[in-house]
Amino acid sequence: MVNGAIQKPTENDPELAVVRALGSRSIVLVGMMGAGKSSIGRRLAGRLGIPFIDADSEIEIAAGMTISEIFDKHGEPYFRAGEARVIARLLDNGPQVLATGGGSLINTQTRALIEEKGVSIWLKADIDVLLKRTKRRTNRPLAEKIKDLLPAREPLYAQADIVVQSRDEPHDTIVDEIMVQLPKHLGLGREKPS
Repeated sequence: MVNGAIQKPTENDPELAVVRALGSRSIVLVGMMGAGKSSIGRRLAGRLGIPFIDADSEIEIAAGMTISEIFDKHGEPYFRAGEARVIARLLDNGPQVLATGGGSLINTQTRALIEEKGVSIWLKADIDVLLKRTKRRTNRPLAEKIKDLLPAREPLYAQADIVVQSRDEPHDTIVDEIMVQLPKHLGLGREKPS
């Protein structure tokens, strides 16, 4: 990014090769709340010159209320059903970087759609990092249950195409690590141009 604007990759950039290899697929960031999906996702999208979409924000727009309000008024099953519909719709709009909610992979159909229409990246963060990042957030209805949710969700996250450790480092460092793994996953760089 230059002066906050998305910078389109030029012809010889590895970023352009990644975007071309994605085709209409999305890069889908998965992991617990506090793993950095939104902040890392914005930087990754900027680097690739493609849109960044936060599924939670799109859910709030579609529902006309915050996630906390949806949980309070309608409960978690209602929220999860809406979340699955929104993610299914968003996956038709690639290439993009899509940050999903921490519980989105509970839904079997959502997992199948992500596998079909995306390249999933688990931003894996240790429990102490997650707790530190979420302790002041009141807009996350399940934030206080991270210790219970993490062991149940990790096997779902572990099915991701790529795993990158999210930690207390500059987010651009994490993006750099993603940009090392992403081309490999997409089969790029195996052949030298003649």
